[in-house]
Amino acid sequence: MADIIRLLPDHVANQIAAGEVVQRPASVVKELLENAIDAGASAIQLVLKDAGRTLIQVTDNGSGMSETDARLSFERHATSKIGSAEDLFSIHTLGFRGEALASIASVAQVEVRTRREADELGVAILIEGSRFISQTPVNLATGTTFSIKNLFFNIPARRNFLKNDAVEMRHCIEEFERVVLVHPQIEFSLEHNGKVVFHLPASSLRHRIVNVFGAALHPRLVPIGQESDIVVVSGFVGKPEFARKTRGEQYFFVNDRYVKIPYLAHAVESAYQELIPEKSFPSYFIYLQVDPASLDVNIHPTKTEVKMLDEGHIYAILKATVRKSLGEFNLMPSLDFDREAIFDIPEPDPNNPPPQPTIRVNPDYNPFTNPNPGSIPSQHVSFPRGSSPAGWEKLFPSREFDRPSGDVSPTGELLPAEPSAENKVYLPEGSEKPLVQLMGRYLLTTLRNGLLLVDQQRAHERILYERFLSQLQGNQASSQQLLFPLTFYFQPSDAELLKNLMPELRKIGFDIEIAGQNNFALNGLPAGFRETDAEGLLEQLVNDIRQSPGASPESHLIEMAAALARNQAVRNGTLLSADEIKNIFDSLFACNMPHVSPDGRLTLKILTAEDLDKLLK
Repeated sequence: MADIIRLLPDHVANQIAAGEVVQRPASVVKELLENAIDAGASAIQLVLKDAGRTLIQVTDNGSGMSETDARLSFERHATSKIGSAEDLFSIHTLGFRGEALASIASVAQVEVRTRREADELGVAILIEGSRFISQTPVNLATGTTFSIKNLFFNIPARRNFLKNDAVEMRHCIEEFERVVLVHPQIEFSLEHNGKVVFHLPASSLRHRIVNVFGAALHPRLVPIGQESDIVVVSGFVGKPEFARKTRGEQYFFVNDRYVKIPYLAHAVESAYQELIPEKSFPSYFIYLQVDPASLDVNIHPTKTEVKMLDEGHIYAILKATVRKSLGEFNLMPSLDFDREAIFDIPEPDPNNPPPQPTIRVNPDYNPFTNPNPGSIPSQHVSFPRGSSPAGWEKLFPSREFDRPSGDVSPTGELLPAEPSAENKVYLPEGSEKPLVQLMGRYLLTTLRNGLLLVDQQRAHERILYERFLSQLQGNQASSQQLLFPLTFYFQPSDAELLKNLMPELRKIGFDIEIAGQNNFALNGLPAGFRETDAEGLLEQLVNDIRQSPGASPESHLIEMAAALARNQAVRNGTLLSADEIKNIFDSLFACNMPHVSPDGRLTLKILTAEDLDKLLK
């Protein structure tokens, strides 16, 4: 019987490796940018066409390569970064495996043009699908240019699985941002389809962050810093009052490498405890420097997952550092020391001295005398109803302690109880059915054979959801024009998604238009929408689309309608009038699915006479 195990050809092995290393155009962007940084470049240019499908080109002014090194760089496991197993525990470069270029060359048409400063001529090498095509001498400046054309040209299935250009471009921008944020000393530029998306000159870290995410972020940043034997912490965190509903601007870097560390992210968020509202998230740009021997980055091909020694100590140090910086910010406003202060203080005129101030003294004033002897001003101290429980009652939060239903007079008599503001009973004219609001949350009315209990927030979400979905599917809504347009800045990756949402937003009444690069102007809102909610709502819509990039257009419409309904629904605790309660009942039962909210929770419950009998047994 013949042997069945065989060695795979190199090009097949490279394509298998590419499945992990090269998942989309953004993966190529990351690898090429990291190579340029490792080459010591001070200026790096990234050019994309069709979100990287047609072209990904990275040009740097780094050290360049010799002819031999340029050819060898496309071989598997060929690298200049490490030479032994011990080197894995002292990695100081971004790349070290030697897999990226071989994997990229196996699924694309690759051209590399490079020259070292000591060489008179450079070299141009062309490779297609791991096949060597040509090598020619060329005259060019010192540095390297990688051109990756027609990604996945030889794997149609992989190419077909790529998302639309907006989604793929967002991933490319995210990888670009992660690189530029940790290397402010390097000049970067990004061009897409002939348009400049970013031009970032070398600058300080604070200015690099502001240049990427917009000038509005500048006054919101609080610097942090702490040095210890275990870790050096630096960077910026956002002021608590600017916390957002989405996890947008949250970045961790360890030894100049972008990483995802949920454990340490929890440390930062716990430092904001009691400083930001629930379900809000702070912005942060945190840089950690640790001993390379205590860091393992050889876990995943993307190198975004790492393991560190002393994680518990780093957690405590990071939390204390952020908390301390936030405390100092509350006592002292943040100053931008990168800007030169200019003080315009006029010099005094010796011929015209300022007049001396007049000092008046009352010789009869005595601070120890009472202007009305023998009288002590009376003070009225009131104990309002519904005040917070006593300290001992807080020890038993699950208990309900009996309290008098009214106030107590100064003589100790029980005053008549006033009706609770959270419980209201209405009896509409011409109707025998009362409309009741309980605890500012539930709506109650009678049925022929029992009671109908409705959750007001869930019911209103269902009503608004079906209304918005109908508008998104073709029924245009009216827009209430604003006296002064609202302008918003979105980071480039989110701006691309918002541009795609604009047609749907206009259908439901958002009069929105592009007002410059990554800037938008809102001229009108749907009737009933609050101006203060507009920016947060747009951020939430973009975030929802970002979380489900592969969803169908119909799914995006459903998600958008649900997000709008959640944002605009009446909140539990809101007191409603009789007309508002009646409108919720009438509108709810006009819905296609009145029994559940958009997220599947029950909106109503019918309590029959039998149910009530069981409760009272």
